[in-house]
Amino acid sequence: MAKVVMYCTAVCPYCINAERLLKNRGVTEIEKIRIDLHDEQRVIMEARSKRRTVPQIFIDDRHIGGFDDMAELDREGGLLPLLQQ
Repeated sequence: MAKVVMYCTAVCPYCINAERLLKNRGVTEIEKIRIDLHDEQRVIMEARSKRRTVPQIFIDDRHIGGFDDMAELDREGGLLPLLQQ
């Protein structure tokens, strides 16, 4: 299974939906990086993703985007192949 990293905050409905979708696709481990607790992680997230909103999801260092981006990728059949690498 691929390594999944998700930049998130404590109370974020999109983060919760992203985690739910990933778990429904068989992901058992998600490295969650809380940008609301660690300001330096927000800076890193913005540099990596070129975005300021959460969640920002990476699969094996490939930037997937936010929840809407990942859900669209899933609908198109592209998420599972990335997760199964």
